[in-house]
Amino acid sequence: MAAIVQLKPVENVPQHRRSGADPRDPAFYQNPYAFYDRLHASDPTFFWDEYGHWCFAGFKQVSALLRDKRFGREILHVATREELGMPDPKLHTQAFDLTEKYSLLNLEPPGHTRLRTLVNRAFVSRHVEQLRPRIIKLANELIDGFEGQDEVDLIKAFAAPMPAIIIAEMLGLSAEAPPKLLNWSNRMVAMYMFGVSHDTELDANDAAQDFMDYLQLAIAERRKQPREDLLTHMLTAEQNGERLSDEEVMSTAILLLNAGHEATVHTTGNGVKSILESGIDPATLFTSDEQAAATAEECLRFDAPLHMFTRYALSDLEYEGVHLRKGDVIGLMLGAANRDPARFANANSFDPFRTDGANVSFGAGIHFCIGAPLARIELQVAFSELFRRLPKLRIAQQPQYNNVFHFHGLEKLMVRWR
Repeated sequence: MAAIVQLKPVENVPQHRRSGADPRDPAFYQNPYAFYDRLHASDPTFFWDEYGHWCFAGFKQVSALLRDKRFGREILHVATREELGMPDPKLHTQAFDLTEKYSLLNLEPPGHTRLRTLVNRAFVSRHVEQLRPRIIKLANELIDGFEGQDEVDLIKAFAAPMPAIIIAEMLGLSAEAPPKLLNWSNRMVAMYMFGVSHDTELDANDAAQDFMDYLQLAIAERRKQPREDLLTHMLTAEQNGERLSDEEVMSTAILLLNAGHEATVHTTGNGVKSILESGIDPATLFTSDEQAAATAEECLRFDAPLHMFTRYALSDLEYEGVHLRKGDVIGLMLGAANRDPARFANANSFDPFRTDGANVSFGAGIHFCIGAPLARIELQVAFSELFRRLPKLRIAQQPQYNNVFHFHGLEKLMVRWR
């Protein structure tokens, strides 16, 4: 899940196509939308100086590029390290790199097709819909745990534990697992930060090794004694006589927690913030299942959990006047695309009743988020139950976003309801 980086410098970029914004600048990551507004007003195709690669911010562009098979998350299946100028793998990130090696997020066909086919059945809508009663029960149990307090950090008490517990239960892991999983996940996704430090790499690698050691024991137990859980399903599922290896199962389990958990946590926190700051009466947002779903989708659009998804050009090509070499990186600006005024009326307004609702927060094409059906149910339930139980919910302190541009989420969300 580490960020894809541009390897060879891009030269001769026209000055009028360049834009700059430091991803580590609090003024930027606290409100990237001001930068996006300027892009939409000038040119949504731009060269981002700090990242050193081309980016696309328009909704139509991003939606098309997510589906464009001339680009991919993997590059070494069509080029060598020498050809690309790619350095050898780092010895101190071997464990982290192993979790990436078989990640659905990074594979391209045919490897991606095989792996996704074997895993997908557990995440189809009709299957995860059966989890809704358990998710409702869990949401209320979490609210029971803090309702008697005067003030709480909603991220820590509600948004973070809910998806972690659900994924752990689906995998068949112990009830004590979620706190450890959260710790490992948070340390591993720090690899997405701009300009990752050596210390961060070491810490992420340690977390990856601990995560794999834990899963290896769970896998060994399932091989001896299969259960009715997702871990057993991944170990026993077959396609044309093929099964997943232990490494593939571990990579998939880690991806399900890290990517799915992080996105759901951030959308829950960002969404509650958006609802409370909108001035809209929350009681009007969950009057039916359809309206609850529309509210969740607007939360995904308005303040997306993931703001950039990078891909490689798999060959020399030209896209909308931009010349790209094999191995060049492009950045698909999901958060900016969701605020494109050419696609959405009043794009910068939070409107759960809009009739032009859509978003690219879950991606598109072969890398469309496999956990999207589950995440949508978790979000619908989280918002509905929270505002049903705490109708006077309000923000107690000005929220601040984490210093991780790619994953756009709050450090904490202090709220009151009395």
